[in-house]
Amino acid sequence: SFVSGNINEYVPPEAPDMVISLHACDIATDYALYHAINRNVKYILSVPCCQHELNKQFHSEELSCIEDYGLIQERFCVLLTDMIRAELLKSRNYNVQLLEFVDLSHTPKNVLIRAELRNSAQTDCRKHLANVEKIMQKYSLTPTLYKLLQK
Repeated sequence: SFVSGNINEYVPPEAPDMVISLHACDIATDYALYHAINRNVKYILSVPCCQHELNKQFHSEELSCIEDYGLIQERFCVLLTDMIRAELLKSRNYNVQLLEFVDLSHTPKNVLIRAELRNSAQTDCRKHLANVEKIMQKYSLTPTLYKLLQK
């Protein structure tokens, strides 16, 4: 069945097998991923959109020149946002792929996060969380999905 509504208010009668979020703006993608992770959803397909959160937070002494070019900073932060999401999914025992699924001539928002929950626990999950924490420290970031998963 398909349900439309606010993901924070929806309580499924049973755990879903798959969660799909299409063009969930800014941190709405993080909430969709968070609820999927907490319900141990087997498959996640997410197409993020309007990733502004990290662009507002980004700061780097070493790469201060990025901050001189708004367009470059915005695009860098969009890619950084999706990479962080992928690493956080991996830290929760998901196999993750980031895929381009629509030609750039049609839309610049064409990254698909495809995740599948592993059948058995992997020993490298903590390294993915450590990767995220290094990036957060290096660029002065606090992503919503990270905060949600710390609850």
